[in-house]
Amino acid sequence: MSTPTFDQLLEAGCHFGHLKRKWNPAMAPYIFMERNGIHIIDLYKTAAKLDEAAAALKSIAKSGKKVLFVATKKQAKQVIADKAQSVNMPYVIERWPGGMLTNFPTIRKAVKKMSAIDKMSKDGTFDNLSKREKLQIKRQRDKLEKTLGSIADLNRLPSALFVVDVMKEHIAVAEANRLGIPVFGIVDTNSDPNNVDFVIPANDDASKSIELILDTVCAAMSEGLEERKVEKVDNKDAEGEAAPRRERRRVSRKENAEAAEAAEVPAAE
Repeated sequence: MSTPTFDQLLEAGCHFGHLKRKWNPAMAPYIFMERNGIHIIDLYKTAAKLDEAAAALKSIAKSGKKVLFVATKKQAKQVIADKAQSVNMPYVIERWPGGMLTNFPTIRKAVKKMSAIDKMSKDGTFDNLSKREKLQIKRQRDKLEKTLGSIADLNRLPSALFVVDVMKEHIAVAEANRLGIPVFGIVDTNSDPNNVDFVIPANDDASKSIELILDTVCAAMSEGLEERKVEKVDNKDAEGEAAPRRERRRVSRKENAEAAEAAEVPAAE
């Protein structure tokens, strides 16, 4: 797992914060200086915090748990979709469905409705409907797919949230906070880091900055998933080796029991 170098972070523009007048004083520990009325983020702190976040996300992925990626801003949407898919994680890039975490069972019902419509089209139920009904159902399916298609495999609440722009996604962050779900976030100088468990201080507007950070955390998660696979294979092999030993012990115990039983039976007169 390798963290980007200072130069790579600099080149991606991770150090550019917002105008001084837009700053959130809680971000003061992560600000290096002010230049031309713009706050400059301390990239050494960005590198350290990114390393910390990547290690924690690797551990979550290795344990087989899900991380929900959230970014609805234009310059982050495609990056989030690509990176989350590369590690087989759920993501939200359209409008955040209010109550998605706090009212999770309702969201699951909507996802199941999508599956039910798919089933109808496969088992022929669809053919018995009128043209108008078909069109209505198709529109409903498309609408559900747009907002919930990327979380269709999320059967239970995620173990963590990864957010690009915690200010824009404040509803998602608030829901995760309420449920005690850890929040990882790219936090710019205009945002409040106090609601984020793993703060990555960086520019959350430049697509290069977002991409570099996501590359790093997803590479770490990919490593975690790979290690999980290897461990599973090792455990399977160990079980495979243990099975014949168990069988031998069982046969041996059975033979011993039979021998003892035979010794106890008195000889016929």
